[in-house]
Amino acid sequence: MRVTRRTMMAGTILSAAITGPALAQSRRGKPVEASIRWIDGTVPELHTGQTFGLAWARGALAKGQALTLRGAGGEVPAQSWPTAFWPDGSIKWTAHAVAAGQGSDGLVVAKGRPALPAAPVSVRETADAILIRSGALEWDVAKSGPAAIRSAKNGERTLLANARLLGEIRAGSPEGERIALTGTIERAVVEQKGPVRAVVRLEGTHQGGGRSVLPFVVRLYAYAGSEALRIVHSFVLDIEATDHISALGIATDVPMRGALHDRHIRLATAEDAMFAEAVRPLTGLRRDPGKAVREAQVAGKAVTAEMRDPVGKLLERIPAWSDFSLAQLSANGFTLTKRTGEGHGWIDGDEGRRAPGFGYVGSPQGGAGISARYFWQRHPTQLDILGAASDTASLTAWLWSPEARPMDVRPYHGTMGMESFAAQNEGLDITYEDYEPGWDDAKGIARTSELMLWAFDATPATPRLQALARAAATPPQLMADPAHLHAAGVFGDWGLPDRSTPARARIEDQLANLIDFYDGEVDRRSWYGFWDHGDVMHSYDSDRHQWKYDIGGFAWANSELSPDLWLWYAALRSGDARTWRLAEAMTRHTGEVDTYHMGRFKGLGTRHGVQHWSDSSKQPRVSNAAYRRIFYYLTADERVGDLMRALIDSEETLQHVEIGRKTGAPKEDLPEGVIQMAFGTTWAVCAGAWLTEWERTGERKWRDRIAAGMDSIGRMPNGWLTGGAPYDLKSGRFLVRDNIGISHLNAVFGAVEIQSELIALIDVPRFRTAWLDYCRWFNAPRDEWAAKFNRPYGGRNLKQGHSRLTAYVAKATGDAALAKRAAEEFYSGEAGQRMAADPRIKLPGGVVEWPGVSTNGASQWGLAAIQTLALIPEALDTVPVPTRAPRTDQANPEQGPTYRP
Repeated sequence: MRVTRRTMMAGTILSAAITGPALAQSRRGKPVEASIRWIDGTVPELHTGQTFGLAWARGALAKGQALTLRGAGGEVPAQSWPTAFWPDGSIKWTAHAVAAGQGSDGLVVAKGRPALPAAPVSVRETADAILIRSGALEWDVAKSGPAAIRSAKNGERTLLANARLLGEIRAGSPEGERIALTGTIERAVVEQKGPVRAVVRLEGTHQGGGRSVLPFVVRLYAYAGSEALRIVHSFVLDIEATDHISALGIATDVPMRGALHDRHIRLATAEDAMFAEAVRPLTGLRRDPGKAVREAQVAGKAVTAEMRDPVGKLLERIPAWSDFSLAQLSANGFTLTKRTGEGHGWIDGDEGRRAPGFGYVGSPQGGAGISARYFWQRHPTQLDILGAASDTASLTAWLWSPEARPMDVRPYHGTMGMESFAAQNEGLDITYEDYEPGWDDAKGIARTSELMLWAFDATPATPRLQALARAAATPPQLMADPAHLHAAGVFGDWGLPDRSTPARARIEDQLANLIDFYDGEVDRRSWYGFWDHGDVMHSYDSDRHQWKYDIGGFAWANSELSPDLWLWYAALRSGDARTWRLAEAMTRHTGEVDTYHMGRFKGLGTRHGVQHWSDSSKQPRVSNAAYRRIFYYLTADERVGDLMRALIDSEETLQHVEIGRKTGAPKEDLPEGVIQMAFGTTWAVCAGAWLTEWERTGERKWRDRIAAGMDSIGRMPNGWLTGGAPYDLKSGRFLVRDNIGISHLNAVFGAVEIQSELIALIDVPRFRTAWLDYCRWFNAPRDEWAAKFNRPYGGRNLKQGHSRLTAYVAKATGDAALAKRAAEEFYSGEAGQRMAADPRIKLPGGVVEWPGVSTNGASQWGLAAIQTLALIPEALDTVPVPTRAPRTDQANPEQGPTYRP
């Protein structure tokens, strides 16, 4: 396809209506502008292509308005498209792709024609292939068959070929029969065509031994100015627990040209270190071939100078090293070995701690590089270069190393006499694990990995390869200025960091300290591994000075009480790189590993446990689209978009997965198609998925489904205080009930944040009244409750986290007394965090402790801090902060007096 300014503009014109004022634009015609920044605070040395999201206030962006990106040096080639809309049809979010290259400073998105890249990306389809052209490169992507990428060519010269997905499973046991697998493409779709970015989606399964398993979705991203394709590789675990994955990866063939001493191997061993050798080394020999010869080989260039005798005459006497392997089998150690060929011994070449995950093989006539992000964090991983001394080398990035023990996702314990619900509830009471035989099943979980695949015209200089390895391991990221995002009015109640008073500064300090603590714990406690990376632990055992990694429901957090939201709101308001990357890794984990993507639990997530899938409480509160929305809109990540879209009918699964089956409460006889549903842990969670789909598509049916639920909640005599009611799946309405059901969990899985957005977007007055009543009365003192309701006060917990509900109603009604009460609740420290100077304690062996810490408490304190700062800052200034020491009995602030999962 020939790319012209007309076709380029067609890909960047935004389609929406405009009706009102916004940041940097008014009815008087001020220009639309938004500052963009690099989250690391400095311009990167290079990047391999960027996509970032930008919010616009309601009515700000006109239909058909083109946007351009300017930097300090002038216009920057970019491509823009809408990702979400306001109810009036105006654009709420846009996404912007930036060509690869050196970073730019002073970036601003504004009205105007976008700049065209010097070498635009274009896409052309044939009967059996999708051809992506970027500069001099043409990538031939197969529409079907075993090769995902058939070739990458520069003119007639093939630089790589037969890029394919590989795997292996062991049948029946970790020592069982080896079954080799190859990914087979069954469907290919062009999702975006350029000129700055093109995206192709491939779907298929891994096949071998008569099996078709491990379904995958692989997206290929091409950016103008880049010699690479970014690969986002997602697969679903669909094999039985008795089978074991023993290898999983992506490989490509690389034609090897020229003399063996002109063939080069590069493996990154640290951020600033590269294993750089030749297949046949000419350095270090007993006889010197000459300085020019040695320098050319070290630089990765062809040796053109004449070699001194006898080296030139006896080259065949120098061993040629054909195979190289770098295995990162733990987060803290890798080994690099090489051999001359199959059947010969492996020789140790290097070892170290944490390899970036980059490898290259090629010659001055062309080569290929591959990189896997989170290489050491997602151990066991491996990079292999095999056959470099032959006509065709293979370059493989193993996401699960074939040298490691096979993956083991079997249940970690047996039934232990817990066949009945009564016995299972006893187990819950003692270990906090909600166990049920057969429900501790990993089948249906998924994992997404990010890779880069380069096709080079010649061996690049080692410093450039090091820069590419760094950019792939820790990708630079553009982000809209937090002040712009805040002014756009997205994501409910939050504000920018505020240190204008001593009280606010103390809160900001504790927010920063908590994030610093958790970021440090990831490394100190080595929360790494293929399935674990991105999650954090739930509760701490101060006796062992260890997180409760082996104690029932106290182990992995699995999004319990919204750490995802805490981290994303913190990143949203600060733009801090460390917070961003902590949140990003969590999103990649919780949306994949903690959620079922197929099978009987499809659309549900798993409550916290020793294994991410081991707890039998399967609920929407974990698969929660609210936990993915911020990352999606800030990056336009298509995979996360898929995950949220897959949740729009997740409530259907609750017809055969009954959340309350073990509570012992009398069960109402409900008609077919009606299920019992909690307002906060289920309906509000589903509403988050429907809201996102409505924003993304503009389809009114999702708005109407939300409104039906809102209206029916508003018609309850006790509104939101009802807690839950029978829900008609077809109409989207609750059946009216006249009870009160207070649950300390109902508002702590994104319900607070989603209700704030829904009330602002959909006008249902009775629902707003019901929500304000809930916010007013949840934390109300016992005597006030008794004066208002002729009902038992019931169990309360998480007072500090719920302070933001009180703050919300105080702000909405202008009630100063409620604002004061909210501040007192926030400072109370009940089931959260006490306000104090940095309480961290350093112990021998590198152990750092935060007395009384729990991820539940930290998450809810973090969200309460952010939201009360936004809603009632003056009250936080005037209410005295208690001076008592931090509590140390916060083992599980989630568990209320009558808790059941």
